Amino acid sequence: MEIHGKMRTVISIGSQAPPFELPASGGQSIRLSDFRGKKTIVIYFYPRDDSTGCTIESCAFRDAYEDFLGAGAEVIGVSIDDLASHDRFKTKHRLPFILATDPDQTTARAFGVEDGMFGLIRGRATFVIDREGVVRDAFSSSLRFKAHVERALELVKRLEMKP
Repeated sequence: MEIHGKMRTVISIGSQAPPFELPASGGQSIRLSDFRGKKTIVIYFYPRDDSTGCTIESCAFRDAYEDFLGAGAEVIGVSIDDLASHDRFKTKHRLPFILATDPDQTTARAFGVEDGMFGLIRGRATFVIDREGVVRDAFSSSLRFKAHVERALELVKRLEMKP
């Protein structure tokens, strides 16, 4: 187990990301394998749609979304909220990226994101996964909402600059 930021993860930097399949906004199902060999993935876990910190973080990802796309990455937000909640959250805040639901937190646990009170994902955790499915960064901060975006975007740009 490694510590990155203040988060203990069951995933080591440089290891393969755990496979996942989650129901996602727009009635689709999202799998890590959908992106293998095609795009870098930034997956961020957050406690709740429309809470103050989660809204700030999600809107920061929204504001940088074109930069992520330009660098060859896709952004996926994950919480325990259901798809109807995600659809409202996406519409209200004009979120252009994928929101997926992890109601039993199986995927969150696979990534080492711990359970919190009331069945919520505890804190915030962001992972950058390269095109080959390798975890390149794991970051956690419950209060530095925008740092998740800044750190992930900086790394994505570096990864995509490699030959």
